[in-house]
Amino acid sequence: MTDFSAPTGPTVRSPLHRLFAALALTPLLAGCFAAGGDANTAASGRLKVALAVPPVQALSPYSNDATVLGKLSVAEGLTALGKDGAAAPALAKSWTRKDDTTWVFELRQAKFQDGTEFTAESVVNALDHAGAAKSKPRVLSDVTLTVKADDADTVTITTKTADPVLPLRLASPALGILAAKAYAADGTVTPIGTGTGPFKITKLTGKTGATLDRFDDYWGGKAKAAGIDVSWIADGAARTNALRSGEVDIAEWIPTAQAKLLDENTRHDVPSVRTDSLILNTAAGIFTDESLRASAHAAVDGSALVNSVFGGYADAAQGLFGPAVGWASGQRVPVTGRATAATADEIKAKTQGRTLRLAAYTNRAELPEAASVLQQQLEKAGFTVQQDVREYTQMEADLLAGKYDALLLSRVTLLDTGDAVAYLTSDFMSTGVYNIADLKDPAVDQAIAAAAAEAGTAERQQKIMRAEAEILRTGAVIPLVNEQVVQGVSTRVEGVLLDPRERSLITVDTRLK
Repeated sequence: MTDFSAPTGPTVRSPLHRLFAALALTPLLAGCFAAGGDANTAASGRLKVALAVPPVQALSPYSNDATVLGKLSVAEGLTALGKDGAAAPALAKSWTRKDDTTWVFELRQAKFQDGTEFTAESVVNALDHAGAAKSKPRVLSDVTLTVKADDADTVTITTKTADPVLPLRLASPALGILAAKAYAADGTVTPIGTGTGPFKITKLTGKTGATLDRFDDYWGGKAKAAGIDVSWIADGAARTNALRSGEVDIAEWIPTAQAKLLDENTRHDVPSVRTDSLILNTAAGIFTDESLRASAHAAVDGSALVNSVFGGYADAAQGLFGPAVGWASGQRVPVTGRATAATADEIKAKTQGRTLRLAAYTNRAELPEAASVLQQQLEKAGFTVQQDVREYTQMEADLLAGKYDALLLSRVTLLDTGDAVAYLTSDFMSTGVYNIADLKDPAVDQAIAAAAAEAGTAERQQKIMRAEAEILRTGAVIPLVNEQVVQGVSTRVEGVLLDPRERSLITVDTRLK
């Protein structure tokens, strides 16, 4: 999923061209979407990987760390997300929907990395723990699951209300099935040595690194790499330099300013479902006033970031879903009913000298620079702005606690399930577990619920776009740009999976040449 550019800088192409180029290259790099250095490194067959965001909760699947478990092929769910966005078999080899709320899953024979057998009781245990977690996974924010083992190889899952996309939901990295010993009495969960994937975590060194070895009893066959040595490098320039120097074989999220420093054969431009937006706190502070949210919307111009900050590796956002979500643009619903923006004099009168607290994080190198551009735009409109820029794990608790007026957020909109409803539910519904805007709007809740209940694909997409329009009406989120992610892969590596959803990276086929 790649678009190569000349060494002098990125070539800006149409979104459709980029997407087709990406899809055309994927088989050469990865074979199948589903699981299917120096001399010493080559001899050992171990991959060296630099990831951007250090673990928040020791790789707990109930945190944002869950994506790492998928990227490194450590844990698996009952289903996987296929190349076409549909649910594909994983630990469940097939499933049947018996009625609106009842699904039966037939399980494959597999082993956990601690040597225990994967059974129906394993599924019951894992999903029951996820549903009861103190910090419930985002993917379960709008559904309640009841799981029953019918026999050793069959489970029945029922939902409180109809959930037409349950197989997609079960593909979430947060719902990976782990061995019984992963779940501690105090509610903590560890994937270290407890997954079913082709790679087993043997050591986690705080927030700096991890060691993974090949799991030879993997049901899908032995991985082609002997193991993975992971380094978390939050600084984008340092990740790029580690790849250029040969210290790592794969470096994710190359900053766009650094991309031209890479050889064109190691630089991969991936059309992404990632949208960068300004999230406004609607429950406390300046932006409880709708007219001030409307003023911020009028002041902020995402198109100014495309070339100046992202070097052409982005498109100005038209909504929450960008060009990589192919069906969205043709079904976008006009936004009506927005509040009238306050004038500059009204902004000063309404804010009464209060400072707009703007947060951004350093893990994505473009965000601090983008925050400075947004600060200038907002100050020109009449706001007084103060930035707080830190590494994400240092500020997540404050973000969820509503301690900022605005956050510059880079969000993979189809990360959790591949279904847009899950993203809308977790981020914008009143009960959403990642509702940083603290938005509580009955019309938004109703629109998202209507989309969630729709089983037909075309009808569901239409209702998703109606929900998008309701969310944008509130002014709680201002979409800025849709990113194209630059991934760095050494020419001595093959089989890397360049995924627009950023859920996958290394598979059983990834290896050193």
